[in-house]
Amino acid sequence: MKAFKVEATEFTPRVNLDRDNIPFSISGVSRPENASEFYEPLIEWLKGYKNNPLDITRVDFHFDYFNTSSLKYFLIILSQFKDIEDAGKDVRITWYYDEEDDSMLEAGKNLEELSELHFNFQTSE
Repeated sequence: MKAFKVEATEFTPRVNLDRDNIPFSISGVSRPENASEFYEPLIEWLKGYKNNPLDITRVDFHFDYFNTSSLKYFLIILSQFKDIEDAGKDVRITWYYDEEDDSMLEAGKNLEELSELHFNFQTSE
């Protein structure tokens, strides 16, 4: 399976989905002008990945900022990982946040609850 990589821009996050280079990561700023256009290819890649996932899938999320339209897609992305977990594979999510950014920590906790996945919360270095 070919890796899915996107470099960060002023409006979109860096994405690294490469089964040969775990952990997967999504990081930076997420406020794309068209969230669907940005996130749909990523979701399609994950749909393919979940057909033959690794025994352990690790995913790092590290956002400086995201808008509400991105949040919808984060839930869709997390649902793909939930499907993998429900199929008996191990999924490990790490949510990085700045220790002074209570709102980003709270956003991660909300996503953890909504996705029904367990998150490991880590402060950024």
